[in-house]
Amino acid sequence: MIKRKKVWQYGFLILASVFSVFPLYWMAVSATNRSAEVIGGRMLPGGYLLENIKNLLAAQNVGRGMFNSLKYSVILTLISLVICSLAGYGFEIYHDRMKDSVMSLLLLAMMVPFAATMIPLYQMFSGFHLLNTTLGFILPTLSTPFLIMMFRQSARSFPHDILEAARLEGLNELQIFFRMFVPTMRSTYAAAMTITFMNAWNSYLWPKVIMQDTSSMTMPMLVANLTEGYVTDYGMLMLAVLLCTIPTIVIFFILQKSFAEGITGAVK
Repeated sequence: MIKRKKVWQYGFLILASVFSVFPLYWMAVSATNRSAEVIGGRMLPGGYLLENIKNLLAAQNVGRGMFNSLKYSVILTLISLVICSLAGYGFEIYHDRMKDSVMSLLLLAMMVPFAATMIPLYQMFSGFHLLNTTLGFILPTLSTPFLIMMFRQSARSFPHDILEAARLEGLNELQIFFRMFVPTMRSTYAAAMTITFMNAWNSYLWPKVIMQDTSSMTMPMLVANLTEGYVTDYGMLMLAVLLCTIPTIVIFFILQKSFAEGITGAVK
């Protein structure tokens, strides 16, 4: 009975894995086929990868798009981690009712869709001449309530006895944060970095509004441009989607273990 139960469990997991991996497989295979073969549902690798690469490079500036996406994502991730971790640390370590009220307002702001604030943001950024700039890209998502809440929850497991001992040793609050809190919360930082990088890399709506110059185009914008026009080359499109997906896959697999620990609130 137990063996039969395990067979059903493993069978379900295998089936779920196949459904999860199949879109990635089909995307990779389609990048090696012609558009007609992709439309026809060909599931085997073809011999047109080099041709699709040549057509993609001729149609779009892929190097510029990859560089812009990487630049914006890395800058946003690094600054966001510092700001949100400091905020989450402060909300928990210096806890009082007023900070709880502020945190409640931040969490309430998560319920407001970005589309509702996009037009006022555009008008404000346009007035400050921040169109087509890195600062204009990162400012709206530089600090998010979700990351602040994540770091606040992690700070609850940080031993307060260590804080008191460090203060008695003469360390100031910033030294305690960077020398003791940051190394202890490595898994939380890994999880936050993965989430922030993936969101920044895959961001499309705000860059489409704020980045009006072709030299500021990101990879999601580049992929969207390939679908414009009367005829879509699906082989070339799938190759662009594959190139756009690779960096996030690499980041996730590198930080996979730490990501799982950070999400569950583990402290090292």
